[in-house]
Amino acid sequence: MSRTLRENYKEDGDHRRYLISILFKSIKSNGKILGTRRVMLLRKELTGLDYNLEIKMNMTIEIEKLAAALKPLGLNTWRYLPSVGSTNDLALDWAHAGAPDWAVVLADTQTAGRGRDKRVWLSRPGSLALSLILRPSHCEIEHLARFTALAGLGVVHALGEFGLQAKVKWPNDVLLAGKKVAGVLVESEWMDESLAALIIGLGVNVTKTSQPEAAQLRYPATSVEAVYGQPIDRWALLTEILRAMQKLRVRLHDQIFIQVWNQHLAFRGEEVRFYPTGGEVIDVRLLGVNAQGGLMSELLDGTDREFLSGEILMA
Repeated sequence: MSRTLRENYKEDGDHRRYLISILFKSIKSNGKILGTRRVMLLRKELTGLDYNLEIKMNMTIEIEKLAAALKPLGLNTWRYLPSVGSTNDLALDWAHAGAPDWAVVLADTQTAGRGRDKRVWLSRPGSLALSLILRPSHCEIEHLARFTALAGLGVVHALGEFGLQAKVKWPNDVLLAGKKVAGVLVESEWMDESLAALIIGLGVNVTKTSQPEAAQLRYPATSVEAVYGQPIDRWALLTEILRAMQKLRVRLHDQIFIQVWNQHLAFRGEEVRFYPTGGEVIDVRLLGVNAQGGLMSELLDGTDREFLSGEILMA
């Protein structure tokens, strides 16, 4: 062709639409995407002609990186969007429509994410926001309380691969350098009276910009980048999180899972202020987690207490 792509773009709207369709039809096909070199060549021709197109081209490259990160784990069923209300909502709908075990929904930002007790969870740019669809086996259904820890421990093990020592704050947070770096929310999809799927929502503050404003926090927060001291590739972190979860899930029904949970439990053996659901704030010594996922503690008068729900407060 004698005309350049730029000329075609200016003079031929049909050709422009054709180029865009080549770039982005892959977004709908779960990872069957253009090679990076071809994307970059098209970007060189079209840069400056359409700002939205530039954004979409960046997204295409991100999708390619994501596909490469998930492929070694055998995870080929996933959806990735730049912004959503809640990844858990999308995952619940997808689970209802028949999404398989280990299907994943990811987004750059969430505007209506949820935390425990209907709290708002906003995922800012630079965070890792995902919801994982799991189809528990009959054996796993007997240990549903452990699935929250499955995600939390996945984050702990993943950060360990980068030389960072994190802890699980019972029941659903991950602490790094004593501050919250990740949170977990598990929801369920039921079919009649049978559990059809679990949705594990996970948010990780990866970059400094993803860290929430102090006024929005109930507990001090940090980011992986802030503690690591340099930027970290979020898809590499995602790979390590999911790899660790795959390995830990095999042992979900074993006592060793509880041992690993206790090994990485924040404040174990320490005195903490604790707010039991429906009760008053008390001071307890945190002893560990039992087989049912309950928090074992000791009151200051030496009385043992077990809690199935509640929150460890700031000192």
